[in-house]
Amino acid sequence: MPVSLTPGSLARLLGEWNVGAAPAYRELADVVRLLILDGRVGLDVALPSERSLAATLGISRTTVTAAYALLREQGFLSGGQGSRSRSCIPGQGPAHAGGHEAALRLSGAPGLAVPDGILDLAYASLPASGEVVHRAFATALTELPALLPGFGYDALGVGPLREAIAARYTAAGVPTTAAQILVTSGAQHALNIVLRTLAARSGTKVLVEHPSYPNALDAIRAAGCRPIPVAMPAAGPHGTGPNGAGRNGLGHTGASPVGTVSRGTIPADWDLEAMESALLQQRPAMAYVVPDFHNPTGRLMPDSQRRRLVKAAAASGTVLVADETLRELNLDGAVSTPMAAFSPAVVSLGSLSKSHWAGLRTGWIRASEPLIQRFAAARTTLDLGGPVVEQLAAAHLVNAMTEPLPARLAELRENRNTLLELIRAHLSGWDPEWPDGGLSIWCRLPMPISTALAVVAPDFGIRLAAGPRFGVGGAFEQYLRVPFTLPPEQLETAVLALRSAQDRLEAAPQLRRNLSAPPAAAIA
Repeated sequence: MPVSLTPGSLARLLGEWNVGAAPAYRELADVVRLLILDGRVGLDVALPSERSLAATLGISRTTVTAAYALLREQGFLSGGQGSRSRSCIPGQGPAHAGGHEAALRLSGAPGLAVPDGILDLAYASLPASGEVVHRAFATALTELPALLPGFGYDALGVGPLREAIAARYTAAGVPTTAAQILVTSGAQHALNIVLRTLAARSGTKVLVEHPSYPNALDAIRAAGCRPIPVAMPAAGPHGTGPNGAGRNGLGHTGASPVGTVSRGTIPADWDLEAMESALLQQRPAMAYVVPDFHNPTGRLMPDSQRRRLVKAAAASGTVLVADETLRELNLDGAVSTPMAAFSPAVVSLGSLSKSHWAGLRTGWIRASEPLIQRFAAARTTLDLGGPVVEQLAAAHLVNAMTEPLPARLAELRENRNTLLELIRAHLSGWDPEWPDGGLSIWCRLPMPISTALAVVAPDFGIRLAAGPRFGVGGAFEQYLRVPFTLPPEQLETAVLALRSAQDRLEAAPQLRRNLSAPPAAAIA
């Protein structure tokens, strides 16, 4: 059964749609088409009936019928008159395609290296935190001899690291024991273990935010699962928060911004009404969310919404999986409670890849002890444990988590401000969303050229992850994620390259129609 959009919900998304610039049916169709392309109306969503939408909007049924007919002709709606029309993308297969066929269509190819001389904007990742990581490994080597008499296999992870992770959760208000922690080779490895345990049957439904992290979407599809996308609201206008509430552009805490940089559009929160509806209607086995500095938007889910989401997941029998990989990259000092504090049934994923270094390949799962035992059993079908020295080093890093963070956060704040200023100066028409944290900025483009930009970008010395990589079924063609992990001088080079790439596309509109798909590329 597809997710249904109520007339009131669609009316709220439409906003002031009838401006008199064209016939009413065409204006209505144009706005609905943009909502689908932007991902604000997910794919395979049943739209309101013609009669009910006409009544809600206060227009004739004939106008809605003509708008729906135009959208069907353009390929954005499926289903005939008299049946519930469902959203889709022209030229795309069913939104629920999965399994081996979907795995073969994955547009990412992990392990592909960027050529020399190319600035990589597909990776949102930092270099190692220097001396801190080196010192942790030096100490780990002195501790290794005590473990050498053992076999070296440990599917749960070495004790010191599990205890350090548990202590950090406890300090954050989530009492945790080492028995509730399983150490993995990064958060992606952790997600694959969770999928293998909770969503092993082909076609299992997994609710995801839309947009979402590309590698998570790839893992869900490769596991043969069916992603159920729930659209995130568009960012609010300058200086306003969700529903127009004033946030003064200051995140959830009111902390003063650094410098005088224009903040761009202010992030909205999550559409909890839509998530609750999807959970109730679809009853997915699992929901994967990134509540802490969401990738790619950088938003932080308020505690009130976390509480509602946990309650809705419990009511639908859905296991809620919260990816907290970016939680430590809190750029504006916002206060939030870990999702697991609201229910012991929540499964939490974490990693040192974003806060310290991706080369550590150290992540973890926090869950109830019975679930951890199930995850450990599933893990042994993939590997028998992680490297010991890396785990010993990671234990020291977790115990001293705050040591490298102040300097890293200060650098990231400066980079964020620099990138926003550069976008304002050189990319007119781009609408960047202010990120509360994380490593990147989610930008709305002046036209749907994200894939075309990714194709021509290497000619100008940069590599991009096209917007549709963050969605299901081809959505987000008018969006681009731009990381601010490069130094300021390289960010300037990258933005000027984006300007040149866009100029080429604007000078040759036919190029946008004839370009092939972007080459396969790794994304982080």
